Amino acid sequence: MNVALLRIYLNDHLAGSTVGVELANRTRSENAGNPLGQYLDVLLGELREDRELLLSVMVALGVPRDPVKVGVAWLGEKLGRLKLNGQWVGYSPLSRVVELEGLCLGTEGRLGLWQTLRRLAPKDERLSRFDFAALVTRTEQQRRTLERLRLEASEEAFSKPSEGAVLPLTPSPSGKG
Repeated sequence: MNVALLRIYLNDHLAGSTVGVELANRTRSENAGNPLGQYLDVLLGELREDRELLLSVMVALGVPRDPVKVGVAWLGEKLGRLKLNGQWVGYSPLSRVVELEGLCLGTEGRLGLWQTLRRLAPKDERLSRFDFAALVTRTEQQRRTLERLRLEASEEAFSKPSEGAVLPLTPSPSGKG
């Protein structure tokens, strides 16, 4: 096994899990009391479990954590909040869409991680105690649910005219803004 490359790969995923937990937590807070917020309560717990399991895999393989990479990922997630969302302040339907797209992308990455580790497990007994097949199944279910929620949020955001938006989604008929 190429431990040098695996160290980089696992630390990249650890950084990604940091972003995912922070993003899910923020999205949950902004959607408290609605079905998305309720689902994110569950997802956030699972993301935290996945992060802890990834750390356990790294310990089992003797792979050290890269605190710089994790710190940069955490900071990047915070800076990612400074994007235009069609409103000067507050949360907009576009915020929800972009956040759900981020969670969908992160879920694809996590799925790839668990699939890779599932394939490596028979080649290294240190990985044999982890149930990567169950993690693949759970992540596939998360992917389906997040995609459904993303599509619903997109339809809601883009199908209804909004007077509160600062940035028009389409050019005006006059072509001036």
